[in-house]
Amino acid sequence: MSEDLPKEALKTVIEALCTPARNRHGFDSQTEQWREEALKTALPVLLARTSAKRLRGQLLVQADETMLAKLAAAGTVTVDDLPAILRHHQMSAGLIIGLARHPEQVEAAVALLSRLASGEQERVIRDWDPNRYTRTEEDAPVPPVPQALFDAVLEASLTPLAAFLLFPRREEGWETPYTVGKDWSLELGSRDGWAMLARCPERWVELTGHPTLGAAVQHLLLDKAESSAAEDARIHASYPHEEEPSSAEDPAPALSEELLRACLPALCLPELSKLPNPTVTARRTLHHIANRVRDNPHLTDFASSQLHAASDTLVCRGQLLDLPEKRANDYEFDSRVRHLAEDLALLSANPEHLARACAQLASLNQPAVVSPAPSRVWTPVFDDKTDHDRPASVLERHSEHRRVQALGALAGNPHTPRATVIDVLTVLHPAELAWIAEKADGPDWFQNAAAAVPADDEDNGVLRLLTDEDLDQHPDPAAILQSWLDHPAVDEILPRSEVYRTVINSRHHTLAHLLQIPADEVLFSNKPETALKILTDRCGRSADRWAALAAAMTFDYDEEQVTFGELLDALNGGTGAGAAT
Repeated sequence: MSEDLPKEALKTVIEALCTPARNRHGFDSQTEQWREEALKTALPVLLARTSAKRLRGQLLVQADETMLAKLAAAGTVTVDDLPAILRHHQMSAGLIIGLARHPEQVEAAVALLSRLASGEQERVIRDWDPNRYTRTEEDAPVPPVPQALFDAVLEASLTPLAAFLLFPRREEGWETPYTVGKDWSLELGSRDGWAMLARCPERWVELTGHPTLGAAVQHLLLDKAESSAAEDARIHASYPHEEEPSSAEDPAPALSEELLRACLPALCLPELSKLPNPTVTARRTLHHIANRVRDNPHLTDFASSQLHAASDTLVCRGQLLDLPEKRANDYEFDSRVRHLAEDLALLSANPEHLARACAQLASLNQPAVVSPAPSRVWTPVFDDKTDHDRPASVLERHSEHRRVQALGALAGNPHTPRATVIDVLTVLHPAELAWIAEKADGPDWFQNAAAAVPADDEDNGVLRLLTDEDLDQHPDPAAILQSWLDHPAVDEILPRSEVYRTVINSRHHTLAHLLQIPADEVLFSNKPETALKILTDRCGRSADRWAALAAAMTFDYDEEQVTFGELLDALNGGTGAGAAT
């Protein structure tokens, strides 16, 4: 737009540029595109030269969110234009940033924060410098964020968590005990709250004592400071640096002892102590506290009494050591028992509680330790090519070392009765004892006691699956396959599929072997022709049998598994012909 345009022509030009393009046939899309581009180009100059509210309103309606933010930053749009803008536009973080660039408008910008959604308020600080990733030395420096604006966004970001702590409530899913790894509603507002706290570490000590936000700050520091520092260090280490300081010393913790002491009122989550359904909430609270101690291990130096008392209270209130009967589809039962044992090993000084945690570990099912047949495409990644088949390594393949790992943690607690731990050692799987010898970090007495347990299984309890080439050397390969199906390891979920898959893929299998295997394993294996031939022979030209097959092939995850033999029986009306053929 020409700067020489007379003032008297502004009204006509503005109305022309703001009127949708039309021709005698109706809407003119090509001319409309030109009009929009021309208006976008002329908008800054037109607004700078126009003071009449009606004309400015016409122009502001045409601007998008990005354009309004740029015009506000340039000073072309001011707080006086807000009534016209808010009649047609939602408030945006970019517009607040643009207004706050000018000192006389900071107060108004702060007042506008309440018009943003809670998740958008932190963007005002995050996007203060939109070119922060592409900025060069030649670019003009960005002015600092006004302190009043920073404080207002900080308060707005922490307020949801502060409000929750005053009136904690149940969240959806709390009535079920299955998920122990998920920490709960202290995550409310924590992303924005922590993002703001991380920008002002010099104020952490002061903020922990804030009359209304202090509790929220304490919780966030305990939950986020160390883990965020570790993540930042990991990211920093992944990039090459011209000057990388070398130091053999461990980095200083993110929270000093002074800060940790300032956060002690929040350490044991007192706000959640009266929540309903304590069987679930007490377990999750205990796990949350344990994770805080894992992130901030120095807490045990001066908060041990507080942690011990909280542990005892939560165990009693939630009856956490009264082990219920395992339900059929409760696939997280074992993990809850292990998590509880690990949490008590870290927090408890009660010998009775620790001994009962040991007993719970002993009651868990034995791990299924299966070493699969070597794959033709498998590439060894071990220096020692036989390491992958050692009992301890096989145990870890499906994370089945977790029970003995939890026992090692309990043994490391000086308050755990040694006799109870030794009793558990006698019922461990031989591969678990091998894992202790090779990889456990427990005290010497624990290692020695494990080594003293007599080993009566020369194969260390590992079910080793063989290739067909190895089976060829055996006088009765079919008997070997049957021994795999009869092995106790087949009672466990993950190795069970490995055993079934190896039997199905073996050229030595017989129909008798397949009849014992779950139907879905046979039907959906990587050799479908095996099942196809059997089903084709069985159903033949009988439409009724094919219909019965379609009806029978509905396998739900939670249903009891149907064997391939039972599926064939269903095609014959349950006469047992499937097993007999």
